[in-house]
Amino acid sequence: MDTVLLVKAAIMGIVEGLTEFLPISSTGHLILAGSLLDFTGTKAKVFEIAIQTGAILAVIIVYWQKIRETLVSLPSSRQSQRFALNVLIGFFPAVVLGLLFGKAIKAHLFTPQVVATTFILGAFVILWAERRPQSAARVQSVDDMTPLDALKVGLVQCLAMIPGTSRSGATIIGGMLLGLSRKAATDFSFFLAIPTLIGAGVYSLYKERALLSAADLPMFGVGLLFSFLSAWVCVRWLLRYISSHSFVPFAWYRIAFGVIVLVTWSMGWVVWAD
Repeated sequence: MDTVLLVKAAIMGIVEGLTEFLPISSTGHLILAGSLLDFTGTKAKVFEIAIQTGAILAVIIVYWQKIRETLVSLPSSRQSQRFALNVLIGFFPAVVLGLLFGKAIKAHLFTPQVVATTFILGAFVILWAERRPQSAARVQSVDDMTPLDALKVGLVQCLAMIPGTSRSGATIIGGMLLGLSRKAATDFSFFLAIPTLIGAGVYSLYKERALLSAADLPMFGVGLLFSFLSAWVCVRWLLRYISSHSFVPFAWYRIAFGVIVLVTWSMGWVVWAD
Protein backbone atom coordinates (compact mmCIF):
# COMPACT_ATOMS: atom_id res chain seq x y z
CA MET A 1 0.00 0.00 0.00
CA ASP A 2 1.45 3.37 -1.09
CA THR A 3 1.12 5.65 1.95
CA VAL A 4 2.11 8.75 -0.03
CA LEU A 5 -0.61 8.03 -2.58
CA LEU A 6 -3.20 7.63 0.18
CA VAL A 7 -2.16 10.96 1.73
CA LYS A 8 -2.58 12.61 -1.69
CA ALA A 9 -6.00 10.97 -2.05
CA ALA A 10 -7.00 12.31 1.39
CA ILE A 11 -5.91 15.85 0.49
CA MET A 12 -7.77 15.70 -2.81
CA GLY A 13 -10.85 14.43 -0.97
CA ILE A 14 -10.69 17.34 1.45
CA VAL A 15 -10.35 19.83 -1.39
CA GLU A 16 -13.33 18.26 -3.19
CA GLY A 17 -15.54 18.28 -0.10
CA LEU A 18 -14.71 21.86 0.86
CA THR A 19 -15.17 23.35 -2.61
CA GLU A 20 -17.95 21.30 -4.23
CA PHE A 21 -20.84 23.19 -2.66
CA LEU A 22 -19.32 26.65 -2.38
CA PRO A 23 -19.62 29.04 -5.38
CA ILE A 24 -15.89 28.82 -6.11
CA SER A 25 -15.49 25.89 -8.57
CA SER A 26 -14.25 22.59 -7.21
CA THR A 27 -12.75 21.72 -10.60
CA GLY A 28 -10.34 24.64 -10.56
CA HIS A 29 -9.18 23.84 -7.04
CA LEU A 30 -8.75 20.15 -7.83
CA ILE A 31 -6.61 20.97 -10.85
CA LEU A 32 -4.39 23.23 -8.74
CA ALA A 33 -4.15 20.70 -5.89
CA GLY A 34 -3.53 17.82 -8.29
CA SER A 35 -0.76 19.70 -10.05
CA LEU A 36 0.95 20.68 -6.80
CA LEU A 37 0.70 17.09 -5.51
CA ASP A 38 1.71 15.55 -8.86
CA PHE A 39 -1.64 13.75 -8.81
CA THR A 40 -2.56 13.96 -12.49
CA GLY A 41 -3.48 11.78 -15.46
CA THR A 42 -6.59 10.02 -16.71
CA LYS A 43 -7.02 7.89 -13.59
CA ALA A 44 -6.72 11.00 -11.41
CA LYS A 45 -9.54 12.63 -13.42
CA VAL A 46 -11.76 9.58 -12.84
CA PHE A 47 -10.85 9.75 -9.14
CA GLU A 48 -11.83 13.43 -8.94
CA ILE A 49 -15.26 12.72 -10.41
CA ALA A 50 -15.83 9.53 -8.41
CA ILE A 51 -15.13 11.10 -5.01
CA GLN A 52 -17.96 13.57 -5.62
CA THR A 53 -20.15 10.70 -4.42
CA GLY A 54 -18.67 11.08 -0.96
CA ALA A 55 -19.57 14.76 -0.94
CA ILE A 56 -23.10 13.95 -2.08
CA LEU A 57 -23.51 11.44 0.76
CA ALA A 58 -22.92 14.35 3.14
CA VAL A 59 -25.75 16.29 1.48
CA ILE A 60 -28.06 13.28 1.73
CA ILE A 61 -27.36 12.97 5.45
CA VAL A 62 -27.80 16.70 6.15
CA TYR A 63 -31.09 16.76 4.21
CA TRP A 64 -32.19 13.27 5.15
CA GLN A 65 -35.38 14.37 6.90
CA LYS A 66 -36.63 16.19 3.79
CA ILE A 67 -35.54 13.35 1.50
CA ARG A 68 -37.16 10.72 3.71
CA GLU A 69 -40.42 12.65 4.02
CA THR A 70 -40.52 13.11 0.25
CA LEU A 71 -39.93 9.42 -0.48
CA VAL A 72 -42.45 8.22 2.11
CA SER A 73 -45.22 10.59 1.00
CA LEU A 74 -44.45 10.46 -2.74
CA PRO A 75 -47.39 8.17 -3.68
CA SER A 76 -50.00 10.40 -2.02
CA SER A 77 -48.62 13.93 -1.58
CA ARG A 78 -48.92 16.42 -4.45
CA GLN A 79 -46.25 18.60 -2.83
CA SER A 80 -43.76 15.73 -2.67
CA GLN A 81 -44.57 14.75 -6.24
CA ARG A 82 -44.01 18.29 -7.44
CA PHE A 83 -40.72 18.56 -5.53
CA ALA A 84 -39.42 15.27 -6.95
CA LEU A 85 -40.53 16.30 -10.44
CA ASN A 86 -38.75 19.64 -10.07
CA VAL A 87 -35.48 17.91 -9.18
CA LEU A 88 -35.80 15.65 -12.23
CA ILE A 89 -36.63 18.60 -14.48
CA GLY A 90 -33.65 20.54 -13.16
CA PHE A 91 -31.38 17.53 -13.69
CA PHE A 92 -32.47 16.82 -17.29
CA PRO A 93 -30.73 19.70 -19.15
CA ALA A 94 -27.32 18.75 -17.74
CA VAL A 95 -27.76 15.19 -18.99
CA VAL A 96 -28.71 16.23 -22.51
CA LEU A 97 -26.18 19.04 -22.96
CA GLY A 98 -23.45 17.07 -21.18
CA LEU A 99 -23.78 14.16 -23.61
CA LEU A 100 -23.98 16.48 -26.62
CA PHE A 101 -21.23 18.97 -25.82
CA GLY A 102 -19.12 17.52 -22.99
CA LYS A 103 -16.26 16.30 -25.17
CA ALA A 104 -16.16 19.50 -27.25
CA ILE A 105 -16.05 21.68 -24.14
CA LYS A 106 -13.18 19.67 -22.65
CA ALA A 107 -11.30 19.84 -25.95
CA HIS A 108 -11.67 23.57 -26.61
CA LEU A 109 -12.58 25.49 -23.45
CA PHE A 110 -10.25 24.02 -20.83
CA THR A 111 -7.62 26.73 -21.09
CA PRO A 112 -6.15 28.97 -18.39
CA GLN A 113 -7.66 32.01 -20.08
CA VAL A 114 -11.17 30.52 -19.97
CA VAL A 115 -10.79 29.29 -16.37
CA ALA A 116 -9.51 32.67 -15.14
CA THR A 117 -12.15 34.59 -17.10
CA THR A 118 -15.05 32.52 -15.77
CA PHE A 119 -13.73 32.81 -12.22
CA ILE A 120 -13.62 36.61 -12.48
CA LEU A 121 -16.85 37.06 -14.46
CA GLY A 122 -18.62 34.78 -11.99
CA ALA A 123 -17.43 37.05 -9.19
CA PHE A 124 -19.06 40.08 -10.79
CA VAL A 125 -22.30 38.14 -11.29
CA ILE A 126 -22.29 37.30 -7.57
CA LEU A 127 -21.71 40.96 -6.65
CA TRP A 128 -24.57 41.97 -8.98
CA ALA A 129 -26.93 39.33 -7.55
CA GLU A 130 -26.18 40.36 -3.98
CA ARG A 131 -26.98 44.01 -4.73
CA ARG A 132 -30.59 43.03 -5.37
CA PRO A 133 -32.83 43.20 -2.28
CA GLN A 134 -33.73 39.78 -0.88
CA SER A 135 -37.26 41.07 -0.31
CA ALA A 136 -37.70 40.90 -4.09
CA ALA A 137 -37.47 37.09 -4.03
CA ARG A 138 -40.81 35.55 -4.99
CA VAL A 139 -39.84 31.96 -4.02
CA GLN A 140 -38.94 31.54 -0.36
CA SER A 141 -38.83 27.72 -0.19
CA VAL A 142 -38.04 24.85 -2.56
CA ASP A 143 -41.63 23.67 -2.01
CA ASP A 144 -42.86 26.89 -3.62
CA MET A 145 -40.92 26.34 -6.86
CA THR A 146 -42.75 25.65 -10.11
CA PRO A 147 -41.55 23.24 -12.82
CA LEU A 148 -40.59 26.30 -14.88
CA ASP A 149 -38.42 27.57 -12.01
CA ALA A 150 -36.72 24.16 -11.86
CA LEU A 151 -36.13 24.11 -15.62
CA LYS A 152 -34.57 27.56 -15.55
CA VAL A 153 -32.21 26.60 -12.72
CA GLY A 154 -31.39 23.38 -14.55
CA LEU A 155 -30.47 25.33 -17.67
CA VAL A 156 -28.32 27.70 -15.62
CA GLN A 157 -26.58 24.66 -14.08
CA CYS A 158 -25.36 23.78 -17.59
CA LEU A 159 -23.17 26.89 -17.51
CA ALA A 160 -21.02 24.94 -15.05
CA MET A 161 -19.85 22.83 -17.98
CA ILE A 162 -17.58 25.80 -18.76
CA PRO A 163 -14.44 25.32 -16.63
CA GLY A 164 -14.16 27.63 -13.64
CA THR A 165 -17.85 28.51 -13.49
CA SER A 166 -18.82 26.38 -10.46
CA ARG A 167 -21.95 24.21 -10.47
CA SER A 168 -22.99 25.47 -7.05
CA GLY A 169 -22.27 29.06 -8.03
CA ALA A 170 -24.32 28.76 -11.22
CA THR A 171 -27.33 27.20 -9.52
CA ILE A 172 -27.32 29.30 -6.33
CA ILE A 173 -26.63 32.69 -7.88
CA GLY A 174 -28.64 31.84 -10.99
CA GLY A 175 -31.55 30.82 -8.78
CA MET A 176 -31.34 34.10 -6.87
CA LEU A 177 -31.40 36.08 -10.11
CA LEU A 178 -34.43 34.03 -11.23
CA GLY A 179 -36.40 35.02 -8.13
CA LEU A 180 -35.45 32.44 -5.51
CA SER A 181 -34.42 33.49 -2.03
CA ARG A 182 -30.83 32.78 -1.00
CA LYS A 183 -32.05 29.88 1.18
CA ALA A 184 -34.31 28.37 -1.50
CA ALA A 185 -31.60 28.67 -4.17
CA THR A 186 -29.01 27.03 -1.91
CA ASP A 187 -31.33 24.20 -0.88
CA PHE A 188 -32.35 23.44 -4.47
CA SER A 189 -28.70 23.54 -5.56
CA PHE A 190 -27.94 20.83 -2.98
CA PHE A 191 -30.90 18.68 -4.00
CA LEU A 192 -30.04 19.09 -7.68
CA ALA A 193 -26.46 18.01 -6.94
CA ILE A 194 -27.61 14.56 -5.79
CA PRO A 195 -28.61 13.09 -9.19
CA THR A 196 -26.17 15.29 -11.11
CA LEU A 197 -22.98 14.32 -9.28
CA ILE A 198 -23.95 10.70 -8.63
CA GLY A 199 -24.79 10.33 -12.31
CA ALA A 200 -21.48 11.89 -13.35
CA GLY A 201 -19.54 9.64 -10.98
CA VAL A 202 -21.22 6.42 -12.11
CA TYR A 203 -20.87 7.35 -15.78
CA SER A 204 -17.17 8.21 -15.39
CA LEU A 205 -16.40 4.97 -13.52
CA TYR A 206 -18.23 2.91 -16.12
CA LYS A 207 -16.63 4.66 -19.08
CA GLU A 208 -13.08 4.33 -17.69
CA ARG A 209 -13.54 0.95 -15.98
CA ALA A 210 -10.69 -0.57 -18.02
CA LEU A 211 -8.23 1.77 -16.25
CA LEU A 212 -9.21 0.63 -12.77
CA SER A 213 -8.35 -2.43 -10.71
CA ALA A 214 -8.80 -3.77 -7.19
CA ALA A 215 -5.50 -2.15 -6.25
CA ASP A 216 -7.16 1.27 -6.68
CA LEU A 217 -9.83 0.59 -4.02
CA PRO A 218 -7.83 1.98 -1.04
CA MET A 219 -7.10 5.21 -2.93
CA PHE A 220 -10.75 5.68 -3.91
CA GLY A 221 -11.94 4.69 -0.45
CA VAL A 222 -9.74 7.27 1.26
CA GLY A 223 -10.79 9.96 -1.23
CA LEU A 224 -14.48 9.18 -0.69
CA LEU A 225 -14.11 9.21 3.11
CA PHE A 226 -12.34 12.56 3.30
CA SER A 227 -14.61 14.05 0.65
CA PHE A 228 -17.61 13.03 2.76
CA LEU A 229 -16.19 14.36 6.03
CA SER A 230 -15.09 17.72 4.66
CA ALA A 231 -18.33 18.17 2.69
CA TRP A 232 -20.42 17.37 5.78
CA VAL A 233 -18.63 20.12 7.71
CA CYS A 234 -18.85 22.53 4.78
CA VAL A 235 -22.56 22.02 4.04
CA ARG A 236 -23.56 22.46 7.67
CA TRP A 237 -21.41 25.58 7.91
CA LEU A 238 -22.80 27.05 4.68
CA LEU A 239 -26.42 26.61 5.77
CA ARG A 240 -25.66 28.54 8.96
CA TYR A 241 -23.62 31.13 7.05
CA ILE A 242 -26.32 32.08 4.54
CA SER A 243 -28.83 32.77 7.30
CA SER A 244 -27.01 35.99 8.12
CA HIS A 245 -24.35 36.56 5.44
CA SER A 246 -24.12 37.17 1.70
CA PHE A 247 -21.94 35.52 -0.94
CA VAL A 248 -19.89 38.68 -1.50
CA PRO A 249 -16.71 37.29 0.18
CA PHE A 250 -16.79 34.39 -2.29
CA ALA A 251 -16.86 36.89 -5.16
CA TRP A 252 -13.62 38.50 -4.00
CA TYR A 253 -12.12 35.06 -3.47
CA ARG A 254 -13.01 34.14 -7.07
CA ILE A 255 -11.24 37.25 -8.36
CA ALA A 256 -8.13 36.36 -6.36
CA PHE A 257 -8.24 32.77 -7.57
CA GLY A 258 -8.65 33.91 -11.18
CA VAL A 259 -5.45 35.91 -10.78
CA ILE A 260 -3.76 32.81 -9.29
CA VAL A 261 -4.76 30.82 -12.37
CA LEU A 262 -3.17 33.38 -14.67
CA VAL A 263 0.02 33.69 -12.59
CA THR A 264 0.55 29.93 -12.16
CA TRP A 265 -0.09 29.39 -15.88
CA SER A 266 2.18 32.19 -17.08
CA MET A 267 4.97 31.03 -14.76
CA GLY A 268 4.53 27.42 -15.87
CA TRP A 269 3.81 26.19 -12.34
CA VAL A 270 0.45 24.56 -13.16
CA VAL A 271 -0.72 22.87 -16.36
CA TRP A 272 -4.32 24.05 -16.65
CA ALA A 273 -5.52 21.32 -18.99
CA ASP A 274 -8.02 18.53 -18.56
